[in-house]
Amino acid sequence: MSDTASYLKKHTEALVKDIGIDAACNASGKSKATLGRYYSTAEEHVDRFMPIDTVAALEQKANYPHVTSALAELRGITLSYDEHRKNDDDEGTVNSDVIHLSQRFGMLMAEYHQSITDGVITMNEAKRLLNETLTLQKILVEMKLSLEREVPD
Repeated sequence: MSDTASYLKKHTEALVKDIGIDAACNASGKSKATLGRYYSTAEEHVDRFMPIDTVAALEQKANYPHVTSALAELRGITLSYDEHRKNDDDEGTVNSDVIHLSQRFGMLMAEYHQSITDGVITMNEAKRLLNETLTLQKILVEMKLSLEREVPD
């Protein structure tokens, strides 16, 4: 078994154990035996992996996205937690998006002003600036989605 396969199986097992085997069976519609095969390192189950829709269903119930995190780590990607869920029903209007955008831009400029006063942007200051620019990017995406909802097909 490859290192990658072993790594994914360990994280699959952690996912199932995070929510409990019975809850995992209920959430996925799979039996205990089937779930066990997905993380088994036995020779006959080496090529069996949990389907992505099952991973998504279980990670909704879990305290941590074990498999998603493992996949990201394998690619050198860092995940970050955001309380905002993109599939929420809270749809803003373009006007509210513009207001939110201008407020966050003001926060970015304030952060930049504070960071540049000594002529050097430290690592922590750069991280805060990056966080503000990522927030602006999210707001712009939400604004784009609001505009697309308003434009007839």
